[in-house]
Amino acid sequence: MKSAQLRESFLKFFETKAHARFKSSSLIPQNDPTLFFTNAGMVPFKNVFTGQEKLNTTRAASSQKCMRVSGKHNDLENVGRTSRHHTFFEMLGNFSFGDYFKKDAILYAWEYLTEVLKIDKERLWVTIFREDDEAEELWKKHTDVSAERIIRMDEADNFWSMGDTGPCGPCSEIHYDHGKQPAQARREDFLKDSEGSRFMEIWNLVFMQYDRDKQGKLHPLPKPSVDTGMGLERLACVIQGVSSNYDSDLFTPLIDKVSQLCKIKYGQSEESDISMRVIADHIRATSFLISDGVLPSNEGRGYVLRRIMRRAIRHGRLLGLTQAFLVSVLPVFIEKMGEVYPELKQNQKFLSEVIQAEEERFLETLENGLELIQQEIKALKKQGKKFLSGDIAFKLYDTFGFPLDLSETIAEEAGLTIDHEGFKKLMEGQRQQARASWKGSGESATQEIYQDLVQSKIQSEFLGYQRLDGLAKITAIVKAGKSVTEINQSEQAEIFCDVSPFYGESGGQVGDCGEIIGAESRAEVKDTKIPLKGLISHHVQVNEGSFIVGQEVQLKVKLQHRLPTKMNHTATHLLHAALRQILGDHIKQAGSLVAPDRLRFDFTHFKALNPKEISTIEDLINEKILADLAVEKNIMSYDKAIESGAMALFGEKYEDEVRVLKIDDFSVELCGGTHVDRTGEIGLFKIINESSVAAGVRRIEAITGMASLQYLRRLEGFQQQIAKTLKTSPEESLERLGKQSEQIKKYEKEISQLKTQMATSGVSSSQASSESNTIEVNGIKVLTLQTAMDDIKALRNLSDQLIQKIQSGVVLLGNIDKDKAILLARVSKDLHPRLHAGNLIKELAPLIKGSGGGRPDMAQAGGSDIQGIQEAFKKLKELV
Repeated sequence: MKSAQLRESFLKFFETKAHARFKSSSLIPQNDPTLFFTNAGMVPFKNVFTGQEKLNTTRAASSQKCMRVSGKHNDLENVGRTSRHHTFFEMLGNFSFGDYFKKDAILYAWEYLTEVLKIDKERLWVTIFREDDEAEELWKKHTDVSAERIIRMDEADNFWSMGDTGPCGPCSEIHYDHGKQPAQARREDFLKDSEGSRFMEIWNLVFMQYDRDKQGKLHPLPKPSVDTGMGLERLACVIQGVSSNYDSDLFTPLIDKVSQLCKIKYGQSEESDISMRVIADHIRATSFLISDGVLPSNEGRGYVLRRIMRRAIRHGRLLGLTQAFLVSVLPVFIEKMGEVYPELKQNQKFLSEVIQAEEERFLETLENGLELIQQEIKALKKQGKKFLSGDIAFKLYDTFGFPLDLSETIAEEAGLTIDHEGFKKLMEGQRQQARASWKGSGESATQEIYQDLVQSKIQSEFLGYQRLDGLAKITAIVKAGKSVTEINQSEQAEIFCDVSPFYGESGGQVGDCGEIIGAESRAEVKDTKIPLKGLISHHVQVNEGSFIVGQEVQLKVKLQHRLPTKMNHTATHLLHAALRQILGDHIKQAGSLVAPDRLRFDFTHFKALNPKEISTIEDLINEKILADLAVEKNIMSYDKAIESGAMALFGEKYEDEVRVLKIDDFSVELCGGTHVDRTGEIGLFKIINESSVAAGVRRIEAITGMASLQYLRRLEGFQQQIAKTLKTSPEESLERLGKQSEQIKKYEKEISQLKTQMATSGVSSSQASSESNTIEVNGIKVLTLQTAMDDIKALRNLSDQLIQKIQSGVVLLGNIDKDKAILLARVSKDLHPRLHAGNLIKELAPLIKGSGGGRPDMAQAGGSDIQGIQEAFKKLKELV
């Protein structure tokens, strides 16, 4: 059975057991600041298990995309070296939210494995928590697993918890015996090899039946739940009768492609096999991360992606692949997984561009890193040392992306060892810095007070689509993180009401501002947030009187804030559609800000937009605005919305019912924000800036309505001021400015020539011909000269004339400009490659407390120590 059939059979089986099928969530967890990546099938249901979120079902099943490359779940270094470790994997899971418990979970698992998949029962072993008598009895009573094959294990192996506190419980694991004679296996065999290559865990059934308090005590949950997880890769390995996950159909096409590219047969050697497995694994992780909106960078998730990609590229180099190759493996992966995950096909062009760019970037970096380590090894050998410092190893890791094992291999080949302790200290320092700056998923950690409000049945109904004011009852007040019953004049707090027209910040749109008015009280609403689903938090400053819980109040949204925000939000949708139409379907939203004064839109694209593209985008959007198109808002099921062509944003979590925003046939997106009714209300759309945010991500900032008019008036004022300064009309100011610019360039050139002539004249008359400034070192002329010029171009011109004057040799100018020192070296072409100006400057620059480099014929350095110039002159003669 193929892996695609396995995945489908699992989900269909649980549909027959009244489970709702759920699509895989993004690899980027939502509302969970504790996780880098989704690392288990239960992560998207975490809030359901804790009671913060409710679904329309009590049973669910999914095949969830997962990553384990950080924190305690970090399998990166084992990838390729074992038969079962991966960075990316799919977790098949069935879940019960207070519905069935241990008995049915065990029955379902046993039925699926032994009756549906017909796995040999003699190959299955079960582990339980040492104190879970109930689970053991259920396994014995309701399945035909041998009693000898039910093994009690300690808490470390068979007790699961969501955290230090909260839901937890025992678990039962089902293991598969890969041995040749499973019928003869004994308990001792299992215990000896449970973490080895023979016995492999395939399914974990977690029974959440306790709530652990802060003192560590376990209290029975009123509605116990079930969370199970089974790796698709491991299941495919079992069903397809192979001993390694990498020999299943999920990996073999990828390994075959790598083998074809490097012209090395898989199985030829363990070293090349490891590299092929690493590449096969890492292309899967790379593709899904990029597809879910992660791009290579030097921080956060982008850094993890970059490390994974560079590890794959390094293993490609070990196979002899010195050019970009991952981009050639990508189509094979997409052909394998594109039907199940259509976003891979939709994003194929963009995936190729990102991967190609990162490969080419690292191949350049790799060469620089190899040059650095070779230089260091050469220097160490001269000094008779045997250790490569932790500083160098860390620099290779941190700056050049070298995995430690690559540095170790190169060092070992040279007879050196690495200072691991020094490296570890620097790594720990970096980790502490990362922990200090880590913001998790980008969502603020949910404070306990908000969870308490939800558990107290406090909810807010949003009325802001239909109206901007209305009567409401105060249901809760939070001040300084604590629930209070009253707030008074001059105090700041959060007010919660049963209904509200105020839009809480979400989806990139800022929260509303306005007023809350009581019979004898008044508060300014400075911002509106949604700390948890269903809660609308009005951040207020009390200006008059006091407010108490239970009080009836009037809520008024500030029209001058909401109206331009609506205009900008609808304009953002027009911009997204225009970008995709003009630049291509690879454009994906990578972030946004919708405020009353401006809009900001981040999108995936690899090149800066040229003026023509920007004008074309503006023209298209303004055409749609002038057409005064209707902006339709409809509520429908998620599946129906997607079928109708609505665009969902990667990484966003959607409910079963979604709001669809449709602008004619031009734009259809899922969006819960506030919008205009017709595009004509937007007025004028104007792009004011286009820039880079990160590798592969561009940003457009734009304005609409009155803000556009004010912007154009400012530009008109600048134009008139420039014309006045140039003493001409606005229409002729550009031509006048061009003429003056040419005139200035002409004068600057003349000044530079005069400075050079003066410097050369001084040299000719007093120094250049002097024996004290030009000496011969082993037959090579060396001219050193101290100058005081404030024009670097003139200094270079002087160096041209001096190198011509001595014809063959080395010239070093030491220039003092105020309190700064400049060294400029020239080497005549006949001395290349024996002498290299760039290499000379690198040696001399530290003497002036600076740095520099350059070409073989000319190089330059700048520094802060002018006293070091004379030392540099002496050092040059030694180097030559």
